[in-house]
Amino acid sequence: MSGAAIGSGDTGRDAARAATGTCTGSGLAGLRVALVGPLPPPAGGMANQTRQLAELLRGAGAQVTLVQTNAPYRPAWAGKVPVLRAGARLLPYLGALWRAAGRSDVCHVMANSGWSWHLFAAPAIWVARARGVPVVVNYRGGEADAFLQRSGAAVRWSMRRVARLAVPSGFLQQVFTRHGMAAEVVPNIVDLARFTPAEPAGSAHLVVARNLEPIYDNATALRALALVRQRHPGAHMTIAGTGPELRRLQALAAQLGLGEEAVCFAGRLDRDAMAALYRRADVAINPSTVDNMPNSVLEALACGVPVVSTDVGGVPFIVRHGQTALLVGAGDAPAMAAAVVQLLDDGALRSRLRQAGLDDVQSYTWAHVAPVLASIYQAARNATGQRPVLS
Repeated sequence: MSGAAIGSGDTGRDAARAATGTCTGSGLAGLRVALVGPLPPPAGGMANQTRQLAELLRGAGAQVTLVQTNAPYRPAWAGKVPVLRAGARLLPYLGALWRAAGRSDVCHVMANSGWSWHLFAAPAIWVARARGVPVVVNYRGGEADAFLQRSGAAVRWSMRRVARLAVPSGFLQQVFTRHGMAAEVVPNIVDLARFTPAEPAGSAHLVVARNLEPIYDNATALRALALVRQRHPGAHMTIAGTGPELRRLQALAAQLGLGEEAVCFAGRLDRDAMAALYRRADVAINPSTVDNMPNSVLEALACGVPVVSTDVGGVPFIVRHGQTALLVGAGDAPAMAAAVVQLLDDGALRSRLRQAGLDDVQSYTWAHVAPVLASIYQAARNATGQRPVLS
C-alpha cells in the first residue's frame, strides 16, 4: 500500500478539464492534497468517486498524493492468512499515510461505516493530526445512522480532531446532526462528458447497476421484471454488478421463468461500458434497501434514462417523485413493476422525466462542486469556525 503522486503532467490535466469543464478559478491550483480512499478494482461507488476526484483535482491544478485503502496485499499470499492479513495491510497503509501527510496542505479522507471507519478513516485522522495537517472527512454510505448508533462515541472522539466534515447529501447531513456532528454538503460528481444521453432504445430494456449484495435487493428487481413481462413480454433486464448473491439471484431468475433472453448478469463494468449500457436502456431501476446518494441514479439521469427507485435514505433528496423519477417502497415488487409499466406505456411521462433529469443533473458537475470543495479546504487550513463535533 503506497502513496502515489498525481500532481504533474499537462496531458492528464488537459484531458480532465476537457471532460468536466475548466475550474482554474476555483482556488484549488497549487494546493497539496493527500487523498485517502479506495480505488478500482473492484469498481464501486466510493472507489469510483475517489479515482474521479483525484483526476479532477489534478485537472484543477492541485497536487494529489493518493493513499489507497484497498491496495493489493504484498506478498499476495498474506491476504489469505487471517491474523497476518491485518498487519500486512495496516502497516504499509500507516507508512503511506505518514509520508503523504508530510507533503500535503490538507488531508481528504473518504470514509464509510463499520470496520472501514475503524481500520482506515480513524487512523488517517490520527496520523494527519500527528503531522499537523488539517483533515476533511468526506463521509459516505447509507448505513451511517445505524453505525453511529453503535459507534457514535468512538466516531466523535476521532472527529474532534477533524477540521471539516463533508457529506454528499442533505440526508447524511441530517443523520450527522442527530448524532451531534455538523456536516457540509459536497455533492457527488457526474462526468457529463462520459455519461451522455442517447435516443431511447424502445426495446423495454431495464438496467440495474448495483452490486449483488443483500442491501441492494436485486431480487425485488427480478420479481418486478417477471411482473412487467406479463404486460410487455419482450421486456429484458441487464444487472451490472458482482457480489456474493450471484448464484442465489440466478436461481431466483430460473424460478421466475426468466431465461437468458430476459436477464443478463453482466458482471462489473467499467465507466465507459456503464455509460454505453445506459444509452441502450429504457428504464433504470434502483432497488436498494439502504442508500445515500447513489451515483448510479445520477448517471442514469445524465444519460437521459427515466429512473424507478426505492424511496430509501437519501434518494428522495436527489430525485422527486413524479418530477425527476418514480419512487416506490423498498421490497415492493408489484409497485416497482407498475412504475416500470407506467413508464413503458406513457411516452409523455418518459419524456418529461427524461428532460427534468437532464436539467437536474447539471448540479452535480465538477464546475459546480469544485468551488464548494475549495472553500471547505480553505476553511480547514485556516481552522476557522466551528469544528464538526457539536456535543
